[in-house]
Amino acid sequence: MADLKVGVIGCGGHAQGHFAMIKDEPRMQLISVAEIDDQRLEQAKLTHEPESAFSHYREMLDQVDLDVVYVVTMPGHLLPIVVECLGRDLHTSVEKSPGMNVGETQQMLDAARKSKGKAILSVNRRYKPEVLAVRKLLQERGGAVQVAANYHKPPSGLQVPGRREVAPPEIICDAIHHVDLLRWMAGRAPTEAATAVEVYGHSWHGKRGGTPRYNAVISFDNGCHGTMMSHYGVGYRIQSAEVHAEDMSAYLDLTRTPNITLYLDGALCEEPLDLDAVGGPDFNETRHFTDCILNDTTPWSPLEEAVKTMELCEAIERGHRGRL
Repeated sequence: MADLKVGVIGCGGHAQGHFAMIKDEPRMQLISVAEIDDQRLEQAKLTHEPESAFSHYREMLDQVDLDVVYVVTMPGHLLPIVVECLGRDLHTSVEKSPGMNVGETQQMLDAARKSKGKAILSVNRRYKPEVLAVRKLLQERGGAVQVAANYHKPPSGLQVPGRREVAPPEIICDAIHHVDLLRWMAGRAPTEAATAVEVYGHSWHGKRGGTPRYNAVISFDNGCHGTMMSHYGVGYRIQSAEVHAEDMSAYLDLTRTPNITLYLDGALCEEPLDLDAVGGPDFNETRHFTDCILNDTTPWSPLEEAVKTMELCEAIERGHRGRL
């Protein structure tokens, strides 16, 4: 029998990736789901075959014995659900963005600090094996001196009527993935991200709906510097990063399956990345969260980290220029 009994709240598109990771984790068992939309609830029952299903999350929490809950709703719906799960001492995975603003994230953190349950923010770029392998190489060479990220998409789906009421601006709701990735790649310790101390940001919301443009230059507390570009309404979905350390450069194409181009000591490195050294090619956030729960360790993306990433996202959104 699996070690951890799991419930999922919210069965929309983002939840499907979590369902897949839960299914592939032998120490977890999906027990129950909750979804307010009848059609999505029925589809989840057919596809994922939980033991029980509910149209309201509180009914699930009241009636089902769970160890872990994945809260995968729109950002505007997260706060009361996450706070209640943590208040019940459940280990809780929080979908990004963690609320509508950093104030809501802080409320989740306050609840986590009082809870016996662990909380993890679902920023999955931190857990990609290729990212971890490159990060390990960076740290072996003294850490990154420069990091950069691009996160581009066609016009945002947030322009759909009613969506803005439950989702913050794109840099917070969506491109947060690569804002957080900058912090993670800039970190000098294996389990720590760097903290932004200065940012020169620019945001422009475009002439068409759903086409914001963001640019930022960031200084971190360890001396590393970063740049961020995120433009919506451009030609294609492009997600990439580049990182530089002493005698090392890596270019990461993260648009689909990660593809890494690595240069070491002035030459193209033909050797494959050592993924086994960072958990193997199948490592992901759910495996990490399971390890943390069973071994009583802190996740790499706790809500303390979520607050810092949200603060940086909000600074870029408002065009902050100067010290944070």
